[in-house]
Amino acid sequence: MPKVLLVDDERNLRGTLARALKLEGYATLEAEDGEQALQRLAEEPVDAVLLDLQMPGRDGFSVLETLRERGTDVPVIVLTAHGTIEKAVRAVQLGAADFVEKPPSTERLLVALENALRRSRLQADNRRLAAEAGLTDEILGTSAPMRQLAETVRRVAPTLAPVLLLGENGVGKELVARAIHAGSPRRERSLVTLNCAAIPDTLFESELFGHARGAFTGATEARRGKFQEADGGTIFLDEVGEIPLALQPKLLRALESGDVERVGGRGPERVDVRIVAATNRDLEAEVAAGRFRQDLYFRLLVVPVRVPPLRERREDVALLARHFLAEACRKNRIRSKMLSDAALDVLSKHAWPGNVRELRNAMERVAILVTEPAIEPRHLAFLQTGTAPAPAPPLSTPTSEREDLASYLERMERDAILRVCERHHWRMTRAAAELGLERSHLYKKLKSLGIERPTEE
Repeated sequence: MPKVLLVDDERNLRGTLARALKLEGYATLEAEDGEQALQRLAEEPVDAVLLDLQMPGRDGFSVLETLRERGTDVPVIVLTAHGTIEKAVRAVQLGAADFVEKPPSTERLLVALENALRRSRLQADNRRLAAEAGLTDEILGTSAPMRQLAETVRRVAPTLAPVLLLGENGVGKELVARAIHAGSPRRERSLVTLNCAAIPDTLFESELFGHARGAFTGATEARRGKFQEADGGTIFLDEVGEIPLALQPKLLRALESGDVERVGGRGPERVDVRIVAATNRDLEAEVAAGRFRQDLYFRLLVVPVRVPPLRERREDVALLARHFLAEACRKNRIRSKMLSDAALDVLSKHAWPGNVRELRNAMERVAILVTEPAIEPRHLAFLQTGTAPAPAPPLSTPTSEREDLASYLERMERDAILRVCERHHWRMTRAAAELGLERSHLYKKLKSLGIERPTEE
């Protein structure tokens, strides 16, 4: 039974509407002003709202603006007096689904309500299907760094040029790769993703290029690789700096000639693939250290795109937090929650070492664990005790007179990771979660920074 919230300062009109809707199989709640309406919506989910625009105190326009700020996704039909159509149009611009003149015709009201609920159900179905397809992620942000990133994506997407995405873990490099593919002429073909950090060295070649039947023990049938799957489309190589050095010449050949050869195969196969790669490593330093081929580096570096960390776009935190909180409530079938201004202030001041991924996880955590309708600073205490970095030593006191910026940052990163690991008694899953890293990435960090896990006595 759909539930409708009736918001009007006229008690008799609310009663008339409630009786008409109940006869048609609707359940109703009532509110006499905008403030009470927002309170009701925070306490109990509804399927639709009938909202009067002109009320004492908080009027209908204020309610619509607040719902939009909170990210509350509920269809609203506004009730407007005769001669105020221009106000109704303004309400639709603020997100109202439809408007009905007062006194409302029952037939007109039911049609508007049925249409609004049908659209709402279709949107919910689209979100569900997109979630099942893994397509719910989107690039959000209005800050200057994100506007610049969006412009870069707009310019590079229609081309065939290889793109190298640079940025820290958790900044959303895969989302940028998806946006590039979606804006390209290859959008109707596959976007195939491979996390290079998650593939054992012995299986890398087979994952990329496939294998023939009997090529090795366990190869009971021929298998296509990621390049064959992406033929005509785009392949996204995440953490490309993790590709074994011995395999890099074959990857270079595939990029330059379009020819790939399966493990145990009898000859090359031609594929047409656009490559988007991503890394959080300094590939130039990897080349200098002999761990990454220079020719492959330059082949990938046709269009470098830097994805900014969250601390460089703090003005986007509120937008992202509201989006992720609403997403988490929908996904987990929890009633909608809102973030108070004080909570948003806490979020905007947090360092976010795990970037957007850490923020998304934090919002899902409070969506599930907080039973109150509003998220307050006390509900975010885990950010202060869990991930807030310790104060850094003054820049004026480096460990040596000639310490450069790269060495200083590496030392600070090493100290921060060491503190977290020690705080969790070297329980790597917990330490990785606090740092906003995948556990495999944390192990690689420990190795690259020369941090040795203490042996148990």
